[in-house]
Amino acid sequence: MTNPVPGSIFSRMSSDLLQQIRTGGEIPRHVAIIMDGNGRWARQRNRPRTFGHRAGMRAVREVVEAAADAGVEVLTLYAFSQENWGRPPAEVSALMALLELYVRREREDLRGKGVEVHMIGEADQLSPRTRRAMEGLVEHTRGGKRLRLNLAISYGSRTEIVNAARRLAERVLEGTLVPGEIDEALFSAHLYTARDPDPDLLIRTSGEMRVSNFMLWQLAYAELHVTPVLWPDFTREHLFGAIHEYQHRERRFGRVLAS
Repeated sequence: MTNPVPGSIFSRMSSDLLQQIRTGGEIPRHVAIIMDGNGRWARQRNRPRTFGHRAGMRAVREVVEAAADAGVEVLTLYAFSQENWGRPPAEVSALMALLELYVRREREDLRGKGVEVHMIGEADQLSPRTRRAMEGLVEHTRGGKRLRLNLAISYGSRTEIVNAARRLAERVLEGTLVPGEIDEALFSAHLYTARDPDPDLLIRTSGEMRVSNFMLWQLAYAELHVTPVLWPDFTREHLFGAIHEYQHRERRFGRVLAS
């Protein structure tokens, strides 16, 4: 087993990487992350899955701070999918309790750091207590200018798209919209992320090669970064490294540059 790297070295690595990305090119305006691997992280330590979810909370805090430090405008974290409701009730209850704990622990710090929190997803599926906690966090951090943090909770992209299509159809039936007026911009304006630019960079931890019903419309031209690192082990250095790699990609958006 290798010896752990001293914290001072990690700090120096972090500072060096941050300086590199600040001078290395365009910073992604919107970074989206599929936070995966909590269960495997816990299993590797012969601990219950909830132990991994709790460890993942520490990674959330570090990545939020790192995104703000890097100059990212919007950070979207896939915290709980609609499919996750199918997990064992005890695990779902533990996840909701951790979410409420996150709100209690972080609300003042988030506000102090200028982070404005929003929730995207089907809020009516949450318990009244969890929903009140989230609504309180959103209200408490309103007006933060440094970073917009979207927490995707009870989120499913197909449901989001269907809901947008339904709202547009209702407007057509009401006579306030002509079908020919529907374009990509109007459709995007009916999604949960209407006020946000589309993600420039999608990060998925734990090495899985799928998007898991996450932001299917918005990710059309996002750059993908998949890392084998499990979410509880994901650090600010990993985020900075992903951004640094992004800065060296050529984004064509389907076009070919003239030679």
